[in-house]
Amino acid sequence: MADTDVQVQFETKTVNTIRGTESMTIAKWEKDGWELVSQDPGKIRTQLVFRRPKPKPPWRLFAILGGILVVLAIVIVIGVNLSGDDDAEAAPASSSSAASSAQSAATSDEGSSDEARSSAPAEEPALTVDNSEDLASLLSGPADGQSVEKFAEEHAGQVIEFDGNIAAMAPHGSYTTRYDILIANGDYSEEHSNGGPNFQYRDVNVTNDLHFTGKVPDTIGIGDNVHVVARVGQYEEDTLLFLLEPVSTQVR
Repeated sequence: MADTDVQVQFETKTVNTIRGTESMTIAKWEKDGWELVSQDPGKIRTQLVFRRPKPKPPWRLFAILGGILVVLAIVIVIGVNLSGDDDAEAAPASSSSAASSAQSAATSDEGSSDEARSSAPAEEPALTVDNSEDLASLLSGPADGQSVEKFAEEHAGQVIEFDGNIAAMAPHGSYTTRYDILIANGDYSEEHSNGGPNFQYRDVNVTNDLHFTGKVPDTIGIGDNVHVVARVGQYEEDTLLFLLEPVSTQVR
């Protein structure tokens, strides 16, 4: 038994998560076959270390694929040699045709550029719970999982708009004027969640980057209810955070 254990090789993964979300993060990675080795809590984030046995390399499959690649390479070389003479004969006619095509394309591009400038949208519409079933489902659904990942992929770069609150706020790294702000759906509550992902504004200056509209507050912090207009960013599977880029913010 001891010899078998020695031969097992492990791969490790380090995950940083916000304090208070450790159990959810641990459950997610254990579901994928990872074993928790250690956790090191900090003031803001907790570092989790996981491991799992390394899968054995499929050497037989690699050998088969290697043989296929060699055969394909031989076929390509033969095909190139056979077509070399035909390409040389067609070169003069092709050059003349290419020059004509290039001139036509240049004329077309000039017209297309003018048309694109004149028809560019003046303002990008935002997705709301009223006009987007996807956003409504996202905000009423779980904090993580395939539904959240799918929304982030399908609506990457689009603008969303909803009522939210500042659930957590901490300095970004060693900065004193830049922050990581956790945005939750609905009104602020210490007792329950309103559903939806853990949105985050990362590395933002509250004076300039939040783009306040209406009455600009003197201060902003945990517990403030805000109306959020933001651009969809990346969903981080490791931290379970859904990154947003603020477009405008209004205190409710």
